[in-house]
Amino acid sequence: MTARSLIVIGAFAIAPALVGSAQRLTPVPNKAGRSVTIAPHGMVATSHPLAAGVGLDVLKNGGNAVDAAIATSAAMGLMEPMSCGVGGDLFAIVWDAKTQKLYGLNACGRAPGRATCDLFKQKGLSEIPTTGPLSWSIPGCVDGWDELRRKFGTRSFNDLLGRSIQYAEEGVPVPEVIAGYWRSAGSNRDADFRAVYAPNGRAPRVGDVFKNPALAETYRKIAAGGRDVFYKGEIAQKLVAFSEKKGGLFAATDFATHTSEWVEPVTTTYRGYDVWELPPPGQGIAALQMLNLLEPYDLKRFGPTSPDYWHVFVEAKKLAYADRAKFYTDPAFAKVPVQELISKEYAATRAKRIDLKHALTDIPAGDPKLGKADTIYLCVVDKDRNCVSLIQSNYFGFGSGLASADLGFALQNRGTLFSLDESHANCLKPGKRPFHTIIPAMVTKAGKPWFTFGVMGGDMQPQGHVQVLVNMIDFGMNVQQAGEAPRVEHVGSATPTGRPGVGGGTIRAETGIPDEVIKELTLRGHKVEGVRVNGGGYQGILIDPATGMLHGGSEARKDGAAVGY
Repeated sequence: MTARSLIVIGAFAIAPALVGSAQRLTPVPNKAGRSVTIAPHGMVATSHPLAAGVGLDVLKNGGNAVDAAIATSAAMGLMEPMSCGVGGDLFAIVWDAKTQKLYGLNACGRAPGRATCDLFKQKGLSEIPTTGPLSWSIPGCVDGWDELRRKFGTRSFNDLLGRSIQYAEEGVPVPEVIAGYWRSAGSNRDADFRAVYAPNGRAPRVGDVFKNPALAETYRKIAAGGRDVFYKGEIAQKLVAFSEKKGGLFAATDFATHTSEWVEPVTTTYRGYDVWELPPPGQGIAALQMLNLLEPYDLKRFGPTSPDYWHVFVEAKKLAYADRAKFYTDPAFAKVPVQELISKEYAATRAKRIDLKHALTDIPAGDPKLGKADTIYLCVVDKDRNCVSLIQSNYFGFGSGLASADLGFALQNRGTLFSLDESHANCLKPGKRPFHTIIPAMVTKAGKPWFTFGVMGGDMQPQGHVQVLVNMIDFGMNVQQAGEAPRVEHVGSATPTGRPGVGGGTIRAETGIPDEVIKELTLRGHKVEGVRVNGGGYQGILIDPATGMLHGGSEARKDGAAVGY
């Protein structure tokens, strides 16, 4: 068969003679939209090439993976500000080459001390607003940087923030996808916001140079005064004053008492690989639950364009997300049965509900809040094979939609993901951490790091994690193809905010999923709609066990790149 006789679908190709098959369309490997980045010493991957370059310079100058991750994260807060920044939270998984061990960091902020269900009810609210000052939780990013740096880093904040300060003062060009995010998020906000993010009266366009001198000054203060200037010093004072001005609930004690938490990553096995996620309040264990449900099926035989594959994938997602809605919350406030939920035995009992011919329709449907997240992901591997998987977010585009003009960053709206139903596990309480969508991931093989990766996009994230891993482990795709391949996203599962629903939800099938597959899924009882893009982007770095080389991927749903040396 010649190359011209193949029909290209995303990162793979299929033979035309097989397109009409209802059960299986055999994949033929095909070059992805860009080549895999391969390098021997170190690598950084994230969604802005200049930010990846900032991290790579740290590696080249002798810093380790954690140093580079912090520097890259700071650069992303400037360069993709609608998605992340020091007004948001972060989570990380770190492989430490010295101890040969994984560590998990939960750098998630908590609800203000004055935030109670009664307060919202007195305001006549049945849900926490999705924007504005009442959606705020304490930003955890800076404390997360500090915890990472003190435990594993080798460089000072002054060293790690210097390049971002320079870019903030001199300006950074805005690339295509980020310009689209900026336009979609909107710049018609209040005067403080416009002073930072629409200084010319509009959102920056592709190629425009964006400067943020206020953020440069904030970074300078952190470089000089460390995390305490953010939580106990001048920045905290300004944030509390800004809260009083805007009608928020922040108090000085909320910042002064803030702490991050080192946690044990949790794992399941999938076809001989150990897949690692962080425990709640994040949703990472949903990916582990889905993998457990999929493992008994011969997905390799099904193939990546098979209706059978997509059907069992969606059914596994429905079952995992039903548990997510009921159980996932801050474990400091309620027991979360993590080990039971991610066990093979539990998966076996839940799998009995999957019917290969019929879609489940009795799974409660979902909450549109979870479909709107803007997030960045980055991963780093250094010469010693320390690995960092880090994800950072404001939640919605520019978070709460509020930014202090003299600080230069937007404040997140993660508080909107609390429930106001006091009988719900994820109900709002002072000092409680909200359910979180952002999840880093890592895969080990035979006790060694194999793959560091993440997928952005709110409700899509566990679904994206599973699809990338199935693409690689079952379908034999490389790190670039695995991210570029067409995805589906199932929406309409019950949510941890307490909002139920009816019906079996909707499959959003990206361009590249064959019409014949969509038709067959519809016959099985699924509601399917075509979309151009599902979820945010993906980055990943694989350590080739045969050669030791680093293989990096960063796909076209973002502006980013994997860069190495």
